[in-house]
Amino acid sequence: MTQNRLSIADPIRTNDILRKYKLRAKKSLGQNFLTNEKVLDAIVDASGLKSDEIAIEIGPGIGALTEKLAQVAEHVYAFEIDDKLIPVLADTLQYYDNIDVINQDILKVDLDEFVKDNNLEGKTIKVVANLPYYITTPIMLNLIESDYPFQTLVLMMQKEVAERITANPGHREYGSLSIAVQTQMNARIDRIVGSKSFIPRPKVDSAVAVLDRLPKEQIDIEDPEFFNKLIRSAFMQKRKSLMNNMLNWLGRTDENREKIKKVFEKCGVAENARGEQVSIAQFKQMAVEFSKN
Repeated sequence: MTQNRLSIADPIRTNDILRKYKLRAKKSLGQNFLTNEKVLDAIVDASGLKSDEIAIEIGPGIGALTEKLAQVAEHVYAFEIDDKLIPVLADTLQYYDNIDVINQDILKVDLDEFVKDNNLEGKTIKVVANLPYYITTPIMLNLIESDYPFQTLVLMMQKEVAERITANPGHREYGSLSIAVQTQMNARIDRIVGSKSFIPRPKVDSAVAVLDRLPKEQIDIEDPEFFNKLIRSAFMQKRKSLMNNMLNWLGRTDENREKIKKVFEKCGVAENARGEQVSIAQFKQMAVEFSKN
């Protein structure tokens, strides 16, 4: 590898690549090319990737983050849905022999099968990605809930979404997404990334979120399907009280009202509380209490 070659993320080289291939960011795919090398290095640092570990990337674009990952990880598997970017990536990443670019929609991939097919069992696999804004939540939840238990996800996303997944009870951003993530993962914001770091500039700021899987004993949800129904119902109409949302779910009868009151009392939840005031531990206890009857 030549030492004087500009990195893909350098704004000069990024613009050269875009001109060479007559590329324009596709709004339909949420494409924004990251051109801030300090941010890219920070993303890789946040992942803690080591030379014997595997990186999975989603939406490599023209390869700026892919290149950085390949310089650290044993191997990088980059999933790119845009057909037009496959030859671009073959060019920009030609100097690396530890990258596989896969022209596939990550939401249609059986990740557990992918790990087996590529003989990656026993390897430490981390997902590191600059996610398209429009599909951040489905991809993130798919990764968290997949049959393969990824231990670490480092995801660039819209700042607002990062604030939602890391919000604590009582915060206005705390809701069903916060709980869906935090019941499985320890989530934190590593850094805020301004719009100036991208070509073209998005209208909002981004954030790098780090998600580390919780130990099994901390997850302790007996019936995940019922728990998820409870959470969805609790935040169905966020401005309404939790009591009202529970009645909408279970049915507006005097019997159900009394049942809900008793559950609230056992779980230390005020009768006039809203969903955003209830902790995950209280929701877990509520699920157990409701399932008894």
